[in-house]
Amino acid sequence: MVAELPLLVAVELAADRVFDGTGMGPLPPPGSVEELAAAECVLVVGDPPVGFARLGRVDGQAHLEQLSVHPDHGGRGVGTALLAAACDWAARSGYRAVTLTTFADIAWNGPFYAGRGFTPVTDLSPGLRAIRHHEAAIGLDDLGPRIVMRRML
Repeated sequence: MVAELPLLVAVELAADRVFDGTGMGPLPPPGSVEELAAAECVLVVGDPPVGFARLGRVDGQAHLEQLSVHPDHGGRGVGTALLAAACDWAARSGYRAVTLTTFADIAWNGPFYAGRGFTPVTDLSPGLRAIRHHEAAIGLDDLGPRIVMRRML
């Protein structure tokens, strides 16, 4: 698994290219190998990897830190399968919910998660509030409206 981590950074870089056509400015750099290694769980699809989900813990709940699918494999259900696997992992690990932050209006972000049982969260816990402050500090809010979402398990 450790040998795959640099490949996952490349998948995230490629996946971020789909934002180029939205008129948004460049996204911040992808997660690092160190961030991937420190995650509570990393789920990978493909050999070599074509998609992954990185999960951590925020305020006692599972938090989907990243879900990336290489654009050459988009539209085939890879993201949906990764999301389902992430929720299954969280439930098996004793979590009651999965949270995430994403762009509110981009079809493969907010609406994608809403269609898979995630709902907006407005009363943010301290950890989610800290994530949102960090996102704003690195310029994500300048690219488009952001939303915090949660799916109960």
